[in-house]
Amino acid sequence: MADLDDLRDRFTRALESARPGAGPDPAPYADNLLVRWQEPQRRYHTVHHLTAVLDHVDVLEEYADDPHLVRLAAWFHDAVYLPDRSENEERSARLAERALPEAGLTQEGTAEVARLVRLTTAHDPADADRNGQVLCDADLAILAAPPSAYAAYTAAVREEYGFVPTDAFREGRSAILRQLLDLPRLFRTPYGEREWEATARYNLTSELEMLSL
Repeated sequence: MADLDDLRDRFTRALESARPGAGPDPAPYADNLLVRWQEPQRRYHTVHHLTAVLDHVDVLEEYADDPHLVRLAAWFHDAVYLPDRSENEERSARLAERALPEAGLTQEGTAEVARLVRLTTAHDPADADRNGQVLCDADLAILAAPPSAYAAYTAAVREEYGFVPTDAFREGRSAILRQLLDLPRLFRTPYGEREWEATARYNLTSELEMLSL
């Protein structure tokens, strides 16, 4: 089970570190997000995924220009998630644009969080985009998981798309895997490239082969 109290504390620290001064109590904003992350249609995009992304941002924070904004973007990046919709990232970014100014974040900080959320649509940050590289690497770190964890991840993704017929799922999932494998680099931070790249490509290639059987 995810530690919801710890997650609330982590949101509070990120928001209070990112905003310029005192502001509204962060707890209601954290609680609203946690309700979203625990919606029943989620199987992979749950509080466990949120926790993992935040943990990976902690590992990579030295590469970010604004790690607290990256953490806030992690909170919002799948805050709106319906498996049968294609605009989840956009809707999540708009949620951040509504909530964060009310919570005391500056216009510039809010714009950066929303930009980072939208970046997770393609996971292809620019070479100079240090914040984007950290968020995308943290979000994709599951691809470099050990075999049992990677298998659990793929099973959870399949459950989220349980409404999709098997053949259609195989075709769609295979297209996503090929798109990822076609990227020059899956991971853009030095740590991600060094520690995760080779394992992730092995996992993706193995999954693609299995889907082709």
